[in-house]
Amino acid sequence: MSQTHEITATEADHGQRVDRFLAERIGGLSRSRVKALIEEGHVTRDGETLTEPAQPVRPGSLYRVAPPPPAPARPQAQAMALDILFEDQHLIVLDKPAGLVVHPAPGNMDGTLVNGLLAHAGEELEGIGGEKRPGIVHRLDKDTSGIMVVAKSQRAHQILSDAFVARDLDREYLALAWGVPSPGEGVIEAAIGRHTTDRKRMAVVEQRNRGVQRGEMAGASAGKHAITRYRTEQVFHGAVALVRCKLMTGRTHQIRVHMAHIGHPLVGDPVYLRRIPAVSRTLPEGPREALLAFPRQALHAASLGFAHPISGKNLSFRSEPPEDFRKLLAILACNNE
Repeated sequence: MSQTHEITATEADHGQRVDRFLAERIGGLSRSRVKALIEEGHVTRDGETLTEPAQPVRPGSLYRVAPPPPAPARPQAQAMALDILFEDQHLIVLDKPAGLVVHPAPGNMDGTLVNGLLAHAGEELEGIGGEKRPGIVHRLDKDTSGIMVVAKSQRAHQILSDAFVARDLDREYLALAWGVPSPGEGVIEAAIGRHTTDRKRMAVVEQRNRGVQRGEMAGASAGKHAITRYRTEQVFHGAVALVRCKLMTGRTHQIRVHMAHIGHPLVGDPVYLRRIPAVSRTLPEGPREALLAFPRQALHAASLGFAHPISGKNLSFRSEPPEDFRKLLAILACNNE
C-alpha cells in the first residue's frame, strides 16, 4: 500500500515552492517525484487538487500527498541465478557476472539484471518512482563484473543515490591494463564527456565552458568532473599491469576512459583499445595470445563499502575476480620476471 502524507504548513514555510516544501517535509520522496505527483493530480491543498509544482506554500493550509499504488513493472520478471551477497527489506548487494546487462534497453529488452531482480524480489519491492521495480543506484557496464547495490524501496534508493553523488562510499576496481603506469600510483583528474562523432564512446574533455584540450578530446562534448585514484598491484613481463582503481566520482566508463587517457587502455576493451599495443610484442607467445584473445574489458568491481541507508550501519563487501579474469592472471604469472 502507498502511504498518504498530510502536512500542515507554518509561517516559516511561507513562500517556498510547494514541491520543495513537501519533499523536505516527507523525506522519503525526491523533489522530482513530488513534482510528478502534483502534475498527475495526487496532491491537494485544503481539499483542492494542486497542479502547479512551483506554487508558493500557504501557511495554515493542509497539504495531502496520496501517491497511487506502484504500477506493475514494465520489464517482465525472469528467473535467473543471482549471486546475492547481502539482502534485507531495503536493499540487495550482489556480485554481477560479466555479460549481464543491468537494465532493459534497445537491443537488450529482457534477460537483464532488472528482469532477474523482479523475479527474485517480487512483491518485496515497495516501488521506485511509482513503479514496482528495483532501484538501480549505480550501473556496471555489461562486460564489467563485480559488486553492485540495488535499492528495494524509494527511501533507500534516494539515500543511496545521494551517497553516490556525495562520494560518501568506497568503490575499488581491479583492472588489467596494457603497459606499466608511471608513477606506480597516482590520481587521474580529467573531465569526461560523450564523444561527438562516436556516441558509443566517452572521452576526456575540459569541463563545461572551458573549451577542449588536444587530440581525441577535440571530438568530444563538454564533460563532467571525474577523479580516479590508481595503484599498480602487480606487473607482468614488464608489459601488463594489474591496477587497483578507486572511484572518487562516478562517470560513464570512467576507469576505461581515464586509463586510456594516460596511455594504458584496459586489456580486451572493445571501445577504448583502438589497436594492438606495441608493448604486446615484448611478451612471450602464450601470454600475448591470451591477452589479445580476452573477449571483454578486464575490469572487476572488487569492493564496495557504504553506510546502510536506514540503519546507518557500515557495510563492506569484497569479491574475487571471475574465472576468466583469474585464468588470465594465472597465465601471466607463469614465468613472470
